Amino acid sequence: MSAELLILPLGLFVAAFCSGLAGFAFNLIGAGILLHFMTPQSLAPILVLGSLVVQCISLPRVIRSAKWGPLIMPILAGVLGVPIGILVLQVADPDQVGMIVGGLLVAYGGYALSRMALRLKPRHIAGNHWIDKAIGFFSGILGGIGGFSGALPAMWVDLQGLAKDEARARLQPFVTVMQIITAISMAFGGFMTRETGIALLTALPALGLGTWLGLKAYHVIPAQGFRLVLVGLLFLSGISLLL
Repeated sequence: MSAELLILPLGLFVAAFCSGLAGFAFNLIGAGILLHFMTPQSLAPILVLGSLVVQCISLPRVIRSAKWGPLIMPILAGVLGVPIGILVLQVADPDQVGMIVGGLLVAYGGYALSRMALRLKPRHIAGNHWIDKAIGFFSGILGGIGGFSGALPAMWVDLQGLAKDEARARLQPFVTVMQIITAISMAFGGFMTRETGIALLTALPALGLGTWLGLKAYHVIPAQGFRLVLVGLLFLSGISLLL
């Protein structure tokens, strides 16, 4: 555990900075770094609780602009998906799931970055409540597996072409609620241990500093720069999960 406690604050600092900047990707970035040093079963609860710490720090900045109406059905669908993800975490190989999620993120992130490099206008898709529910359900499953509940919603808000503040106001409340449900489910599933608490306490300063710096960066980047950060983090998150 001593080796884990040395690398853990650094990995969570990087993840907290990215989450403070984009409003998501904490678990994706954290998993990409720390799965090389920890097992998925021991890392998942740390990432979920760490994500909640980050969201508690950053969510008040965007909560006033959040529109809860469009989020209700995706959240309810996500709640149904979380227990399935917990079951997968218990009986399946999370590394294989990480490879699938990583491949999806690399494919979409690479596609979006290529269009940006070629200066092609993004193809916006109109919102759809059935897609919202499906995104919520499968995000709940991914949340139960490792707290990866922000990946699919991030791609969806990008496909809809939502503005910087609106995209973040959609992402953060959803991710926060999913992480709360996932944390409760993991506690009942026996994943929260004394070692989880010790690891999280050790990393609290890194979480706070990383989130604060990420929020500072968020407020100075322009709208187009935010989209670059959004799809760039999706791509890098996918790469980190595949390595």
